[in-house]
Amino acid sequence: MSFDGLFTHAMAAELSSWLVGGRVNKIQQPYQNEIILTIRAERKNWPLLLSAHPEYARAQITRIPFANPDVPSTFTMTLRKYLQSASLLSLVQVANDRVMHLDFKTRDELGDDLSLRLVVEFMGRHSNITLVNLRTNKIIDLIHHVSPDQNRYRLLLPGADYVQPPIQDKIDPFTDESAGYQELMKTAGVPLPQLLQRHYQGLAADSANELAARLLSGDANTQWTAFLSAFDHPTPTITTGDKVNFSATPYHSLSGTVQTYPTLSDMLDAYYAQKAEHDRVRQLGSNLIHPLKNLIDKDKKKQKKLAQTLKATQKADDYRIRGEILTTYLSQVERGMTSITLPNFYADMQPLKITLSNQLSPSKNAQKYFAKYQKLRNAVAYVHEQMAENQAELEYLTGIMTQIELAAPKDLDDIRLELQQGGYLKPQHKGKKTAKKQKVAKPEQFWASDGTQIFVGKNNLQNDQLTLKLAKKTDIWLHAKDVPGSHVIIDSADPSEKTLMEAAQLAAYFSRSRNSANVPVDWIVVKKIRKPNGAKPGFVVYEGQRTVTVTPAAEQVARLRQKPTL
Repeated sequence: MSFDGLFTHAMAAELSSWLVGGRVNKIQQPYQNEIILTIRAERKNWPLLLSAHPEYARAQITRIPFANPDVPSTFTMTLRKYLQSASLLSLVQVANDRVMHLDFKTRDELGDDLSLRLVVEFMGRHSNITLVNLRTNKIIDLIHHVSPDQNRYRLLLPGADYVQPPIQDKIDPFTDESAGYQELMKTAGVPLPQLLQRHYQGLAADSANELAARLLSGDANTQWTAFLSAFDHPTPTITTGDKVNFSATPYHSLSGTVQTYPTLSDMLDAYYAQKAEHDRVRQLGSNLIHPLKNLIDKDKKKQKKLAQTLKATQKADDYRIRGEILTTYLSQVERGMTSITLPNFYADMQPLKITLSNQLSPSKNAQKYFAKYQKLRNAVAYVHEQMAENQAELEYLTGIMTQIELAAPKDLDDIRLELQQGGYLKPQHKGKKTAKKQKVAKPEQFWASDGTQIFVGKNNLQNDQLTLKLAKKTDIWLHAKDVPGSHVIIDSADPSEKTLMEAAQLAAYFSRSRNSANVPVDWIVVKKIRKPNGAKPGFVVYEGQRTVTVTPAAEQVARLRQKPTL
């Protein structure tokens, strides 16, 4: 389901019940299209995510951790100037449109009352977040500046008059007293879902399909009232079938496994956690992914060339045989010949045609074949060595690409640092200032059901730090077998069987085998782990490990992020 007008209706009610009357105490913009206002209300801090992402535009309370940029954006600074410590007076939806108004009360530099409105529009690629001075109706700033060439209907730039999005000539279903849907049901030639979308405001295709199916399944008036009432008392639902869909109430027109959540915000966190994180990582890590892909492609081509060279070395013995036959029958070879056929005593004296250079003497021709043989023989050892080194680098770089795919945005700095230290990326020097030595981020922390701490390294530098420096010698170390992945440490010398399996779940989930079933995971005591001299970051060797098999599940990983109440 999209964040349509019906869903916006339910979400506005949820957020309003939590936030209205609260005060803004922190403003952050962790990503280009999203801001987080932390609002203190009812003695709780509520992280309100407002997203103008072209695909994931939404408003919700989020508990997903994020990394804040070192330098705040201009929009962030503007919001901090005007909204820091402001009180939220109201949070409402505009009719049944995909627009929310958050009205704040604060004071300006002179101490006078100042009324501000944060307008959040969830409209696909036209999504925006706009701060408006209600007294003057002037735009103070917006997260996306839009030039007149891009939007001729309204000017979306600081200082311009704020103009609402174009108003559609449709009826708000929550205020419709005409029961127009009854006439729509009598219309032939056009499917009822399409008629409902044309007539009523805020219905996405899946909502229109669901409403049409309900209207046709029983008494229309009863079904209409029941459907709309469900958005005032939602049952947040994710339906997993051919596609994964979320809705504020169970949609019977969707088939698949149904899972409900206590709040709409909890449901959106579950739905968007992996999808939005992956998109953010690809966006923020684009300057890592592109050069890394080029390096991987280069190594693959080199491996093919080396394989071709190795195949050519298989002809070495042919050159040796020709040289020995020429030497044996040297008296039959005359200068100026371009070829000669001689008996091959390595193949039952079968005739063998040997090509000659008419510019060389018979003995020099024989020596030429021996020289080719020796060159290829010497190349075999070199090519094998080069192939092994190149294959190791290819596996290392492929492993880093896997880490980027599994990374959270905050993990990218460590991966960038590792590639710079390895000479794969040039260090970024900002101005003439000497850059401070970058610290490796701490491994991520989880808790087993019995409260035992479990630590997960999210990249090679974190893996080395966790396994070789932070872990005790008696701790238990885990890693997905034979695939790139995270080092996992159980902070216990004698964990329970359940804790061991939960840690194995984490090791499998944070590996290339995340989407596989029955993933083998090795485990061993930390003191048996060692790192060879000169080995790449994250590479260790061990013997005597045991192996367990698990199937990773995102729901289990989410549960292990929460410290249990014992």
